[in-house]
Amino acid sequence: MTVPSASPLFLRETEIRRGIELLFFGYANLYRPSDSLLAEQGLGRAHHRSLYFIARQPGMTIGALLRLLGITKQSLGRVLNELGQRDLIEVTAGEEDRRQRLLRLTEKGAKLEADLFAVIRESLSQAYGQAGQEAVTGFWRVLELMSPPAERARVAELGREPRKN
Repeated sequence: MTVPSASPLFLRETEIRRGIELLFFGYANLYRPSDSLLAEQGLGRAHHRSLYFIARQPGMTIGALLRLLGITKQSLGRVLNELGQRDLIEVTAGEEDRRQRLLRLTEKGAKLEADLFAVIRESLSQAYGQAGQEAVTGFWRVLELMSPPAERARVAELGREPRKN
């Protein structure tokens, strides 16, 4: 099925509703396979997001993860406790500031995160390949502009090479 081009009147309600619907169904279908893998582990999307961002920036602080996820401290605490109990993450004190709590994936956590990434990568790679470079660039631009400027800087930071353990 070919997605129709946006109308020259792309700011009309019907066009915006179409975008919302495509985002909703695209997101749901993108994450369905990883949701199944998480469910086998008794985990959910909050755990997945935490594993993903810790993998992207090993050694990040709990405070940095809290800001990235935009969730309550209590919610993150619950997620990190579960991940720690399952030996998926380790929490260590900072070298310069011992009060800091630094997060890293364990070998088991890195394997789970890689498995989760692989199922998402497969789906997204197929869609990217069919859409082409120009469409992917446009898609990224729309998503970027949906985020406030401060969050765009965080995304740009994540795009840099991940720090080594």
